[in-house]
Amino acid sequence: MRWLAALSLAFATPALAILPSAPEPAAEEAPPEAPEQEIDATVDEGSDERIAERIEGIFAELPAFRQVEVGVSSGVVTLSGVVPDQDAISRAEAIAGRVSGVVTVENDLERDVSIAAQGEGLNALADRWSQFLAMLPLIGLALAVWAGIALVGYLIAGLGALWHRIAPNSFLAELIASAIRFVFVVGGLVVALDMIGAAALLGAVLGGAGLIGLALGFALRDTIENYVASLMLSLRQPFRANDWVLIGDLEGRVIRLTSRATILMTLDGNHLRIPNSQVFKAVITNFTRNPQRRFQFELGVDADDDARAARKLGREVLEGLDFILPEPAPEARIIEVGDSNVVIRFLGWIDQNETDWWKAQSQAIPAVKEALEEAGFGLPEPIYRLRFDPRSATLPFENRAEGTREKEQEAASQKAPPITVTAADDDVRPVDEIVEMVEEERRQTGGEQDKDLLDHSRPVE
Repeated sequence: MRWLAALSLAFATPALAILPSAPEPAAEEAPPEAPEQEIDATVDEGSDERIAERIEGIFAELPAFRQVEVGVSSGVVTLSGVVPDQDAISRAEAIAGRVSGVVTVENDLERDVSIAAQGEGLNALADRWSQFLAMLPLIGLALAVWAGIALVGYLIAGLGALWHRIAPNSFLAELIASAIRFVFVVGGLVVALDMIGAAALLGAVLGGAGLIGLALGFALRDTIENYVASLMLSLRQPFRANDWVLIGDLEGRVIRLTSRATILMTLDGNHLRIPNSQVFKAVITNFTRNPQRRFQFELGVDADDDARAARKLGREVLEGLDFILPEPAPEARIIEVGDSNVVIRFLGWIDQNETDWWKAQSQAIPAVKEALEEAGFGLPEPIYRLRFDPRSATLPFENRAEGTREKEQEAASQKAPPITVTAADDDVRPVDEIVEMVEEERRQTGGEQDKDLLDHSRPVE
């Protein structure tokens, strides 16, 4: 048995030898350290003097370091003295540290704050003044070129007859002239600045002008909107002078259209000024453009009467009136059944050049009403049902002063004197008092007539 154990051990030992061993953890690599400059253990004879001479030679070539004193001992450089500014202190230390053999630099420099030390800045200012004086002839030439180009622009813009012939109205002609002047003035400025080599200044000026223009655009938004609306109204010509218009809910006759507002005279004789931005966006009703105009009114007949017969009779009455146009023919329409009547709407057309719209309606309403009443049609008033609360029974039925009933009966017995209707009362000719007021207003302001943007030679939109 002992020899079997020895044999097993002999075979197992080589097998254990060929098994792979467990990997050992790799050691972390340390980051490479920056190499440090080695300092010589010995000092060569005369090295300090060579370092001082080298630094002093460099500083001698730089005007800012001429007052700097250099001392070297065992490779240590000591800087003392004054320099013009703070940047020169750091610069001197950097220059000294780059010289071979320097171990370190002790910087004891100070800034010289005396007025005499600022001579370099004063000299630079004097040089710039000299350059400015030398450029005066060129600046004068540039200004002359700018003035010449601007003058050409003003001369071209001054051809008023040409621009009034090209533009549809005086407002647009003035706008074209202003645009030409602006383009030539700005173009002349660009050429002048380019001549003196100030293109960078031109960019700054244009950038600032753009920002200012943007700010003014937001601040003057309403003014600009009104200006553009004036331009569009002058091109479209939505009405003429003395036209009877309804702009939104504002009604009147047009006096003039200016570059800022539309001026109306109301039917009460008052002046009304509406901003053009509001006019441009509003709904405009022009009562003058079409001479034919329709009026209408409503009458209610008794519900027990024949509404179709009343409708026919009213239409025949309208046809018999002299001021009612046969074409389009008058019309009567049953529109609704009320609480106690049937409502009929009567319509008639007139020529506004010969008949006043209000007078025609005032003549037609009583004519139809009287014809219906004479034919036996009832025109009932609204009927209301009243309910009395029992608690009100304690109040007296009548609470009037003595003798009031007798006075009412006496007044009722006396008939009102008859009123005679003459031919003048049936006059339906147009009323022209507002038209005459507008014409008088336009005549009195003849000096401002050229500011009126209404052009009677152009068609109305």
